[in-house]
Amino acid sequence: MNIIEAMKERRSVRSFNGEPLSGVMKTELAKIIGATESPFGGNVTIKLKDFDLNDGFKPSTYGMIRGASDFFLMAMDNDMQSALSAGYRFEQVVLKTWQLGLGTCWIAATFKGTDFDRDTTWPSGQRLRIVSPVGVAAKPSIKEKIARMAVGSNSRKPFGELFFNSNFDHPLEADSRYATALEMMRLAPSSTNSQPWRAVVDNSTIHFYYKPKSSLSVLDCGIGLCHFCETLKFYDIDGNFSTNNNAPAPPTSLKYLISFDTLS
Repeated sequence: MNIIEAMKERRSVRSFNGEPLSGVMKTELAKIIGATESPFGGNVTIKLKDFDLNDGFKPSTYGMIRGASDFFLMAMDNDMQSALSAGYRFEQVVLKTWQLGLGTCWIAATFKGTDFDRDTTWPSGQRLRIVSPVGVAAKPSIKEKIARMAVGSNSRKPFGELFFNSNFDHPLEADSRYATALEMMRLAPSSTNSQPWRAVVDNSTIHFYYKPKSSLSVLDCGIGLCHFCETLKFYDIDGNFSTNNNAPAPPTSLKYLISFDTLS
């Protein structure tokens, strides 16, 4: 499975087969974590931690997760750069993990951090913000099916409502050079399926904006930008992120985030 297929097929998994990860698989996942990178700076730490379900540990995720004993934990500083990098880097982990045949599920608001923080230390200034179970998926439970329906996991906004040509008055054409990368961004996961990202294509520059919907909106944009950049990389299109003072003015409901200039 290539990265495009992973982005199309990946889904959140909340029910697992109860088997802990093998030592070989833990080593592979540690390599994946170590290889993640971000162009946005900030301070982010990702760890893989196993919990003994026979030692009284119960994942404090309000009943959402079943049968998982291994979890990714992610801590970060409280600033925009760290939030972007957190989304960008952890989605790399999520996609690579899916390619290995394992399931995950982004969890932010619905966990009690103290349980997952047990015997874990983080760099100064960082605190645990995201957890995710990781393992072999089991048959989805009724609770999982209801949870997916509640957040609209299987639905996405139309392409033309998210991406534009030159300014916000003209929806982007489906044959744009960047349409595939932006379509993969459209398919990216986000908190409560909010899809806060928007983009304007201006020749070889793509300007990104976001709609502030929650404290996780910038982190969500990091996830979407990961999909965008992984797609460009797959098609050998290079470029750099920068702040562009000449970016088209957005509607009042949106905020400018960053721009991407393609080099090839």
